[in-house]
Amino acid sequence: MVEKRRRREGKTDYHARIILLRSGKPRIVFRKTNRYVLGQYVKSKEAKDEVVVGADSKMLLGKGWPEKLSGSLKSAPACYLTGLLLGKMILKQEKKAEGIFDLGLLRNSPKSRMYAFLKGVRDAGVEIKVDEKMFPDEDRIKGVHLKNDIPKLFNKIQKSIEEE
Repeated sequence: MVEKRRRREGKTDYHARIILLRSGKPRIVFRKTNRYVLGQYVKSKEAKDEVVVGADSKMLLGKGWPEKLSGSLKSAPACYLTGLLLGKMILKQEKKAEGIFDLGLLRNSPKSRMYAFLKGVRDAGVEIKVDEKMFPDEDRIKGVHLKNDIPKLFNKIQKSIEEE
């Protein structure tokens, strides 16, 4: 058996990838870096991935997120807004969209930032099967636990994304 390089490097779980590919549905891919979160809508054909549309939390700076708070671009509110932005971008491409949530090698943690992102995608109108218990509380998504500026900014940015 030939050992795959990406498995050896700890970048790909081929067993999980095969399961996702066999479903035949597009994937909502969530990745996080040290500073940002990234989301992509990916379609696969014959095990070749095509990124249809992508969004990252850096795009929130153009929507009204202040530059002085750029260190919090991977917080729960930023994840939700990035998901909402991605969901709106997906629906511009396709009238009715559905997908499967792809976390890659990230640990599946209920009520975490990744599920705040997924809630944003779902609130935009993309159909994804997920248990409601997995989503964080509304106060956490709106940033009540963070600095005083975030909840006010959250509502303003959310409106600007939804109006597009």
